[in-house]
Amino acid sequence: MIIYAEVECMMYDGHSLKQKRSVLKRLMAKLRNSFNVAVTELDYHDLWQRTKIGIVTISNDYVHSEKVMQEVMKVIDAYSELERTETTIERM
Repeated sequence: MIIYAEVECMMYDGHSLKQKRSVLKRLMAKLRNSFNVAVTELDYHDLWQRTKIGIVTISNDYVHSEKVMQEVMKVIDAYSELERTETTIERM
């Protein structure tokens, strides 16, 4: 089972691309280390208040994949620097 998510986020307190990259780097490292998912920034590379990240998890068990993706979304929602605005999830 493959689950792919595209997550758009806003950073209202960000004041530079350097600050945005710092926040994203910490978030992506936490997701990779905690959940063993693939994650990358997909869009809005040159905007310092907006980002879109892609997250993929693969498992032979559908329930496990769903739980992992739900936990990933909880971690993103818990980040005070980001607000998740739009999420698209595809199951393959």
